[in-house]
Amino acid sequence: MSDSKEVPVTAKRKPPAAGKGRPKGAINKTTKAVKEALTIAFDELGGVDALKTWAQDNQTQFYQLWGKMLPLQVAGDEENPLQVVTKVILESLGDDSKDSASS
Repeated sequence: MSDSKEVPVTAKRKPPAAGKGRPKGAINKTTKAVKEALTIAFDELGGVDALKTWAQDNQTQFYQLWGKMLPLQVAGDEENPLQVVTKVILESLGDDSKDSASS
């Protein structure tokens, strides 16, 4: 039999910053550039006043856009957690005096 030596497998050396990625909340350069371009176009097209005029004529599209801007999840923080409040309102829908008199 031959004598064989086991050679340890060494992992490839990684650069010091490998795997770190972008910090949380950092914006991609392309996304940042597009947002800046849209902001400039929005301002040059009349800003909020023009948006309001358009929204009056295109309410369905406006509310679709509005819905996309709302956060998908709402969360409180440890010091101020969210609280769910349920309120029940009982209202009369008509004149109940006629119904109670006939019973």
